Amino acid sequence: MECYLKVLRQYADFTGRARRKEYWMFTLISLIISVVLAILDGMLGLDGDIGVFHFGLLGDLYSLAVLLPTLAVGARRLHDIGRSGWWLLIGLIPVIGLIVLIVFFATDGQRQPNAYGPDPKAVPGETAIVA
Repeated sequence: MECYLKVLRQYADFTGRARRKEYWMFTLISLIISVVLAILDGMLGLDGDIGVFHFGLLGDLYSLAVLLPTLAVGARRLHDIGRSGWWLLIGLIPVIGLIVLIVFFATDGQRQPNAYGPDPKAVPGETAIVA
């Protein structure tokens, strides 16, 4: 829960780096909240269909509220592996883009400072080992 709240505190901060744990815990907790809200939407009759699109009022409001933090933590996660946040746009390519992003998000971050900031895993006072 701490990682989730940290991401929300950095609501639209696209600078710096985010560890894998921070990204994936935020994603997991957001998924759980979305499922619970979808169930509530169904129970309260707040869901519906417009053509092929299904929507739920509570779920859609939550998705809108966490859109910027989701993009920001994704960009910071990419920064941790030394890639620009603009790589998020590769997700617009059907299937392949999503697979590439999952691989990037699962890749361990660089163990030394990079152009986006210091290693978030580094212990203060510890010297980074460059191999």
